[in-house]
Amino acid sequence: MAEVHIRPLTEPALLGYKALRDAMLASHPEAFTSDADTERLRDIASYRSRLAGNGLTLFTLLALDEGRVVGALTCEREPRRKVQHIAHLVGMMVADTHRGRGIGRALLQAALERLRALPALAQVTLSVTAGNRAATGLYESAGFTRYGSLPDAIRLPDGRRLDKDLMLLRLQG
Repeated sequence: MAEVHIRPLTEPALLGYKALRDAMLASHPEAFTSDADTERLRDIASYRSRLAGNGLTLFTLLALDEGRVVGALTCEREPRRKVQHIAHLVGMMVADTHRGRGIGRALLQAALERLRALPALAQVTLSVTAGNRAATGLYESAGFTRYGSLPDAIRLPDGRRLDKDLMLLRLQG
C-alpha cells in the first residue's frame, strides 16, 4: 500500500473530507458530538469553514492514501483576544480501513508542530469520549493530560449517555 501523506485541507478535497466525516459519524456515533443524520444533509459548501483562515479554523489536516481522504484533524482558535493563546483540536478521525497504521499519530504530530510554530499559542485542548482508551492513549503519549470531565456530554438515540474527558497540552508558559 502507498505511503499516507499529511497535508492541509483545500477546496478540491472538501468532497472527500465530507465523505469521510459522514462515514465516521455514522459508524462511530459515540465518538462525536455531531450526529450523522444532521451532518449528512449539510451542503458541501458549509465545509469551507474548515479551510485555513475561515472563521475559527486555524487549519484542517488531511491524511491521504493515493489521493483518498482517510483521516482528518481540525484545529480551531477563538478570535476573542483574552483566549487567543488557546487552540482546540476537534474532529480527529481515521477511516476504519486505515486504523492501526499510525495515521492518527501522524495527524496529531503534524498539528502540534504547526501549533508550536505559533508563538502566541500557549496551550491546546481537546475532548475525547470517556472510555475511548485508544484515543486517550494517543493523546497522553503526545503529552496531553486530563484536566476534567464533562458528564452527560453526549446523549445517543439508543439512550446511552456518555461523558467527555477534557485534555490539555501546554505548548509554552
